[in-house]
Amino acid sequence: MSMKTPDDMSNVNSMEYINDFLYFVFMPYKNRGDDTLLYCSGINLDRFLPVTKGRHRPLANPARRGLQLANLGVRALALKKGSVPKSLNSQDCAEVVPKSDGWYRDKLLIEHVHISLPRYILDYVVLNFLGRVMNSCQLHEKLPDRLPNPADLQSYLESLCDKYRSDIT
Repeated sequence: MSMKTPDDMSNVNSMEYINDFLYFVFMPYKNRGDDTLLYCSGINLDRFLPVTKGRHRPLANPARRGLQLANLGVRALALKKGSVPKSLNSQDCAEVVPKSDGWYRDKLLIEHVHISLPRYILDYVVLNFLGRVMNSCQLHEKLPDRLPNPADLQSYLESLCDKYRSDIT
């Protein structure tokens, strides 16, 4: 579990938020300068299973859809801040992606990034994703008001899984 901010990393635009349930990472993209970043995101569908199982239609996993919708919001935030988001069809996030199965992944190239954009997006995307999952599962759980550190969020998610694990049949 980790959270590295620009103060912790060699590049001012690098940032990561990682635990066993999810990851959101910004990193420089292939020597294209400090204003172009690769945004990698992913969720472990298996870890979210106690919360999501049986609360959706077949092939409509709320965690997967939640990440897709949250990442659409990331695109909108990037545009709002004057950046240019672009889709990628490459394996550029391979170094970030956990090696185990069960992960749903997404990536995005963001050009013309202002130094404050990664933090702005990170504050938004984690809680937005969780809110979408809780809403689509029709769970009325109190979400954190502010972005907790990755270890605290993992503890919170583990407690939700423990609470709803008995619902899995």
